[in-house]
Amino acid sequence: IQGMPYGNCLLLSDGPINNSTGIPFFYVTPKDNTVTDLLKNPMASLTLPEADGNFCRRNVIDPEDPRCARLTLTGQMVTVPPEEIEFAKQAMFSRHPVVRKWPRSYEWFFMKMNIEHIWLQSWYGEVSPIAVEEYLKAVPTSLLRKPRCTLE
Repeated sequence: IQGMPYGNCLLLSDGPINNSTGIPFFYVTPKDNTVTDLLKNPMASLTLPEADGNFCRRNVIDPEDPRCARLTLTGQMVTVPPEEIEFAKQAMFSRHPVVRKWPRSYEWFFMKMNIEHIWLQSWYGEVSPIAVEEYLKAVPTSLLRKPRCTLE
């Protein structure tokens, strides 16, 4: 519905396996309605569940259960500038090698999120804001290795 947000799952990577940055990169096509919308209005939110967290794994709880932490990033989706294209390729192709085989006729290109706000939900409804500067200083874990995501 034109003008209404909706969720979509897109492959993402925050860097090559041994060089996570916390900045989400996406390999997208303008043939996807989500991308068309983002090119008109770049504001988006991305929610990542604690898929590899100790609590959920130890207690065999589904990562989408409200007791498992989830991180929500909001910001503007932008086309990756030429000086970052090589890093974006390494980031995406090292974590998702299958994308190299996607049809070239779809005019794939790279986008990334310029993060403006971050919220951590660590239990039923309890939300804590996190400063972007603190988030980017964090030592990465496998949070973005195999995400389930919603991009609105």
